Amino acid sequence: KVTLIAGVTADLTSRVKAGELVNHVARQVGGKGGGRPDMAQAGGTDPAGLPAALASVTAWVEQRL
Repeated sequence: KVTLIAGVTADLTSRVKAGELVNHVARQVGGKGGGRPDMAQAGGTDPAGLPAALASVTAWVEQRL
């Protein structure tokens, strides 16, 4: 199993929401999650997908900044 936690500083939550970020990664590892704009959790069932999912975070965040 995969457990994910995302945190976003208060000054960026208007552009980057932790729940959306954690869901972006969780979908790639067979899961889902949610939470507040500043902190969110998710889980998944496909640990093999984790390296690629984590590698996609930088581009996802850059698109929103």
